Amino acid sequence: MRIRITSLACVFALGLGSALLVGCGEDSDEGAARPAPSASEFPAAKGRSLAEIAQVPEAEDLVVSPAGRVVDVGVNRIAFGVFDVGGEQVDDADIALYFAKGPNGVAQGPFPARVETLKTPAAFRAKTTAEDPGAATSVYVVPRLEIKQRGELAMLALVRRGGKLEGTRPPSLVVGGEEDVLDVGDPAPPIHTPTAEEVANIEEIETRIPPDSMHDTDFADVLGKEPILLVFATPQFCQSRVCGPTVDIVEEVKSRIGDKAAFIHMEVFNDNDPNKGVRPQLRAFKIETEPWAFVIDHKGRISARLEGAFGAEELTKAVEDAIESGA
Repeated sequence: MRIRITSLACVFALGLGSALLVGCGEDSDEGAARPAPSASEFPAAKGRSLAEIAQVPEAEDLVVSPAGRVVDVGVNRIAFGVFDVGGEQVDDADIALYFAKGPNGVAQGPFPARVETLKTPAAFRAKTTAEDPGAATSVYVVPRLEIKQRGELAMLALVRRGGKLEGTRPPSLVVGGEEDVLDVGDPAPPIHTPTAEEVANIEEIETRIPPDSMHDTDFADVLGKEPILLVFATPQFCQSRVCGPTVDIVEEVKSRIGDKAAFIHMEVFNDNDPNKGVRPQLRAFKIETEPWAFVIDHKGRISARLEGAFGAEELTKAVEDAIESGA
């Protein structure tokens, strides 16, 4: 079964589609900064609509921002950020999501969300991250949501604080709206990723301060020969507050894995200038947003794709699975 991962990225305006059905499996809270609350703390859907479940006070001081734009039929990881009205991140709320096939469909839920940390040990934390007051520090995750049909996925978030429930309606997601993005099982394109040896100044291919250690290998040279973790991110110009922490996490995972896999960081914009559009390497993977991480196995096929934020434990497991598949 394919698992696509949708995580904290820019908030997108999404359109509407046809009906779909959802269901949810279970997953562990390994690597979570805070485990998910119990589903029993939230009302069961019991065949009601989202509007009927939402008969609670509105959480006027919270904004729940769904992450990423890529949601597909199959098993997805749904993640989102939570902010106060001033834009400050909130990482201590107990939240459950409900889903329905459009605004008037029968709701399913609750699906409590765990909280994953985006913080790394100081040794892996870039100046770019440490000096960014808006850098994301956590992401809320519903680990496994099975979506059975394309179309609009309407959502409701219930928040429990001080023993009381409040509700807010995040924007809907669109299932199948970005089908061209390369998926798990697809062959990875043999893109060229520039290395430090090819440039006069590392700043030509790197915006992190200090530069990371993932510019020694050309993707095309190792594709189909060893597992690869390829991360597309621009720590300096990212609009989603997670690129800096994401690259820090990849550096941490690289220190764990060592030379069992190739780790490559690819910047996003031509000449590192947001006004010049995204680099052709992103277009080869059919993406125009960031950050993204793709894990490629020893056969050159994508074994995991992660959009936006992810924790070190989750990423480590994805890379180790690719390593073990070729053992």
